[in-house]
Amino acid sequence: MDIHEPQKKLRIGWFTFSCCEDSTIIFTELMNDHWQTWKKVLDIRHARVLQTHNVLDELDVAFIEGALSSQTHVDRVKEIRQKSKKVVAIGACAVVGLPSTQRNQFDPERLEEIRPILEKFSYLPKAQKLSEVIRVDVNVPGCPMDEKQFMHVLGDLLKEFNIPLPSHASS
Repeated sequence: MDIHEPQKKLRIGWFTFSCCEDSTIIFTELMNDHWQTWKKVLDIRHARVLQTHNVLDELDVAFIEGALSSQTHVDRVKEIRQKSKKVVAIGACAVVGLPSTQRNQFDPERLEEIRPILEKFSYLPKAQKLSEVIRVDVNVPGCPMDEKQFMHVLGDLLKEFNIPLPSHASS
C-alpha cells in the first residue's frame, strides 16, 4: 500500500433489537483494548450506543443483536440486510432466539398477563430469531457473545474484505 493512499476501512453497523444488549456492552468494552487499531480499520457507520450521527447506507457488515418482536423490527432488519454485504448475528437472542423468544412458549394464562405489554409495543404474536427473517452469514453465540469468537469473526471479515491490520510500528 502506498503511504499516501488512505487506509481502506470495513464499513460496519451495530444494531440491537429485543435483548438485554449485553453483547453491545462487550463490544464497547472491547474498544478499551482495541480502539487504536479499530479506528484505523473500521468505519462505524451506525452504532447508536457510540454516536449520535448514524447512517444506514451501504455496509460491508451489519452486526445484529437481539430477537425480532415487532413488524417494525422485521421491516428494519430487512432494510439492514438489503444494505449489507454480510450479516453477523450477535448473541443468543439473535442466533437462537432465547431468552427473548421464550414468550412463544407461554401458556394462555401467561400470554393474557403480558397482553398489555404486547399491545403497547405492537409486538407480533411470536418473536423470531434473526435467521427466521433474513439470511445470516455468521453467528456469534452466547449471552453475552463469546468475545474470542467475535474477535476471530472480525479478523476473518477484515481479511475477506482485504483490509490489512496496521503494523504496530506505524502511527
